[in-house]
Amino acid sequence: MRLSSPLALTFVFLTLWGGCTQAPKTAAPSEPVLNWTDEAAEVRLGRAEAKKDFFVLANQFQSQTDKISCGPTTATVVLNALRLTNGAFTKPVDTSLLDKKLTKNLPEGFDARIERYTPNVFFSENATKIKTPSQLYGEPVQGKKDFGLQLRQLHNMLLAHGLSSTIRVVDDSLSADTIREEIKANLAKAGDFVVVNYKRSELGQEGGGHISPIGAYDQTTDSFLVMDVNPSKAPWVWVTTEALIKAMKTMDTVENRGYLLVAEGTLPQSDKKESE
Repeated sequence: MRLSSPLALTFVFLTLWGGCTQAPKTAAPSEPVLNWTDEAAEVRLGRAEAKKDFFVLANQFQSQTDKISCGPTTATVVLNALRLTNGAFTKPVDTSLLDKKLTKNLPEGFDARIERYTPNVFFSENATKIKTPSQLYGEPVQGKKDFGLQLRQLHNMLLAHGLSSTIRVVDDSLSADTIREEIKANLAKAGDFVVVNYKRSELGQEGGGHISPIGAYDQTTDSFLVMDVNPSKAPWVWVTTEALIKAMKTMDTVENRGYLLVAEGTLPQSDKKESE
């Protein structure tokens, strides 16, 4: 074949060059979900301006230990992020973590347990008035099984711990701009956090309803970093505002899912006694 045409020669050169060289993988701004393990995810975090919450949450992050406890685990991460460095609060101790048989040889008077919130401690006296651990795992509530935590239940349990929580049920009354700006403003300042309740299948993930905190916002791709508390099922992901709203704007047991804006409040007296 004669390649007398400059256009034909250019075509062959580009074809051969492209076959030998692979461009770095990057995500288009319109990509709905980007895994934390992707190279482009690191670029987003470095570029993001609204990421005050990320570093505190990452320092206190823990993974849920079963398939039901995403709500209590997320609440635990937030409670530790808010209170472990706050000297005004006595931190609780989870008495179930260490078997006495294991600690019998420790020096007398030495307590090896660490003062911090855990999913077990999250079910305090006040919080269990909203939902008990047994009800979390399917014990009927008013004759009906209700696994896990609904958004409003988590909201009320956080209030029971003395936190300030603002609930946003995502429906047609909230515009995308309102949601984006409110969450972004929260992520841009320290001392408060965002918890999202969304449907996994809307993000192309396996599973149903899920709860996790948000750590950052990237303006360039209009995406939020969801710090999944079940990374064994799905990694942390960058999710576009449009995709996240779609995942939150789904029906749960009695109302749509949504998000919570959580900050410090006043520790209830009964919880204070339990912690001391």
